[in-house]
Amino acid sequence: MTDPVVRSSDNVEYEPVDAADGLEKGVLIDESHGAPNFAIRRFTLAAGAEVPEHTNEVEHEQYVLEGTYVVGIGDEEFEVEAGDSLLIPAGTVHWYRNEGDEPGAFLCAVPNGDDEIELLE
Repeated sequence: MTDPVVRSSDNVEYEPVDAADGLEKGVLIDESHGAPNFAIRRFTLAAGAEVPEHTNEVEHEQYVLEGTYVVGIGDEEFEVEAGDSLLIPAGTVHWYRNEGDEPGAFLCAVPNGDDEIELLE
């Protein structure tokens, strides 16, 4: 049986994501905290930041917390804002672009395991 975990936001450390300038990730809960199946992370996307086209081996469920920005999924572009939800299937090409003056932030849930970004050239 898994023990419950409650983490304070003060204990979450944010680190830059190597694949993109202006993107930072904080791991809220993952297997290192005892979560058996899923990880939840919080990302911030700085004003003017772009994340290049990439894929991941695992699906992503995302929930936009703040800001307005563009997400490319496959051949489509979507303008998203706080309250919107997204499903990015495993292996699907996707990217982000924050054209606004305000930062964006979103939660991202993924299955535990390898979530390495594979950049497209």
